[in-house]
Amino acid sequence: MNAHTPVGRYFDVQDGQVYGHVREGDGPALVLLHYWGGSHRTWRPVLELLGPGQAFVAYDHRGWGASTATPGPYGVERLADDAQRVVEQLGLDEFVVVGHSMGGKAAQVLGSRRPAGLRGLVLVAPAPPAPAGVTPGFQEALSHAYDDAETIGRSIDQVLTGRPLTDALRRQVLEDSSRATQAARSAWPRQGLVEDVSASVGRIDVPVLVLAGGADRVDPPQVLREHLLPLVPTATLVELDGVGHLSPLEAPDLVARHLGDFLRAL
Repeated sequence: MNAHTPVGRYFDVQDGQVYGHVREGDGPALVLLHYWGGSHRTWRPVLELLGPGQAFVAYDHRGWGASTATPGPYGVERLADDAQRVVEQLGLDEFVVVGHSMGGKAAQVLGSRRPAGLRGLVLVAPAPPAPAGVTPGFQEALSHAYDDAETIGRSIDQVLTGRPLTDALRRQVLEDSSRATQAARSAWPRQGLVEDVSASVGRIDVPVLVLAGGADRVDPPQVLREHLLPLVPTATLVELDGVGHLSPLEAPDLVARHLGDFLRAL
């Protein structure tokens, strides 16, 4: 095993552990937070394009993947707490938090705390800091999106993607969306999605790159322009043409390119 081979390990967090993959290498290290329904595997296509020298940690949120033994609460404040604990246990001097969707909202919370060593945030199809147009009916429907293989398949085709996934990545999404506790699955649509953290995100003082899919039906670019950018003065938005909500899987080349440019600019 060479020095740049990712290593699996568990991290201690409040009331349990989360499982992730870590690779030593060039910094700042990437701290990768996955979407509601994903896992640390969500980031693999992007990481493969960044090159073997990039340091990173990608882990399964509590309640997901190999972290299902760790109980809730599963709100964005607790997810940000977990990310901080992971950073501390790795002793990262410099890091960039990369958060996708739910992970993007947790990244905003962590960024607002201004932890030592934070160099920037990359928010990939992030949920905005406050709910935009979310109704109780939408929350109820969303809470059943991952009930079984049939509903997950419909969610992939009708909501989550703007470009077709490969067969292997589609199987991965089906598996990841199924590998969660019932409590974790329902926590985001019923609680995390409607948490309002807008009062704190203005404290973010590092560069922020927002990557928005032009065909995203979950968090469209216009919603982010109206409900995120005005609250975070350091943020700039790049629209990925024709890409849906699962941009790390649909267009890993575009995500990797913009992420690489962001890191070089730091």
